[in-house]
Amino acid sequence: MSELPPAVTVDSPARPDVVALLDQHLADMYATSPAESVHALDHAALADPRVTFLTARAADGTLLGCGAMQQLTADHGELKSMRTADGARGRGVATAILARLLALAAARSYARVSLETGPQDYFAAARRLYARHGFVECPPFGTYAPDPYSVFMTLDLSA
Repeated sequence: MSELPPAVTVDSPARPDVVALLDQHLADMYATSPAESVHALDHAALADPRVTFLTARAADGTLLGCGAMQQLTADHGELKSMRTADGARGRGVATAILARLLALAAARSYARVSLETGPQDYFAAARRLYARHGFVECPPFGTYAPDPYSVFMTLDLSA
């Protein structure tokens, strides 16, 4: 019997289980990159009205992962805070969240979706996920500057 896909829905970044996952995410980011190169948002910043925050949950409500879309301009969104819970890795959680975020971007008529991630081995699985979904490396976007601890990627949705 196969496992059901996770339910991916709009959620609050202030829920206790989400705060714990985001705290773990931030701790890993600061352990992997210098502080000035950490661009992850905490749960308070994810509550900004320009951000749509999603979680993936199992049928029993267990948090499996999260992700967000921040509106940069009327036609450009940025992926933020993509994280899969340790016990849920390898189960398609990130793919389900990414698919929902890209559907949201299309519904908003975004011309492109971009993201910032790291070049270190720690981020290799994330870079592979994004590349499988058509993201390609690009120059810094928005308020980002060139940074040896950042890889910038974008997906053209205008085609």
